[in-house]
Amino acid sequence: MDLARAAGISAQQVRNYLDAGVLPPAERSPAGYRVFDERHRQALTTYRALGRGYGWDAAKAIMRSVHDGAPDQALVRVDAEHAAAHGQRLALRATAEALEAVAGHPPDTVPRTGLRVGELAARLGVRPSALRVWEAAGLLLPKRDTDGHRRFGPTDVRDARLVATLRQSRYPLPTIKPIMDEFRSSGGADALRAAITAREAEIGRRARSMLEAAAALHGYLAVVSPAS
Repeated sequence: MDLARAAGISAQQVRNYLDAGVLPPAERSPAGYRVFDERHRQALTTYRALGRGYGWDAAKAIMRSVHDGAPDQALVRVDAEHAAAHGQRLALRATAEALEAVAGHPPDTVPRTGLRVGELAARLGVRPSALRVWEAAGLLLPKRDTDGHRRFGPTDVRDARLVATLRQSRYPLPTIKPIMDEFRSSGGADALRAAITAREAEIGRRARSMLEAAAALHGYLAVVSPAS
């Protein structure tokens, strides 16, 4: 199959793309073979660009909408992907700001025996129940004394302060969990800063891929849906 050879994929993969709606329907020759033209080649090129920019699930949904005659729905998905990427960028910025706020805070003076839940809650300006919820979510790892009471040492207080700052930025608990895991495993603030920098670079690369994907989709829409 010429399209498969040109794209460097198998003929079966092309058939899968047809069945999935990634490619527009193909007419058949008198001998019963599918006939592919320039539009199919451009559809495949567009799908690959969309996959690199928005991910393969989104790319499939976008192409299906286009081939179902609903280009506006395809654009809705494109807008949603860009909004999600922007949200990630804002969240990363909030993480960086929270980290610097905690890093710039004077070291907490903590009794040798540690702080109890109520004492730490008062110091952070949160309810004791919030600390228990954070612990249940794996964000805090306090030790317990012989009576079973939670005791928060200097490291626990630092972690709780970071969580509190992130919560003030409206971070959901599931989003905070990997941040805290990275903070602990990477060795502290400097390593987390490096991780943030790397993530920022990754988001920048994806933004460029998304821009290329949008351009490819624009070109394809001009072919299959000129009126849009």
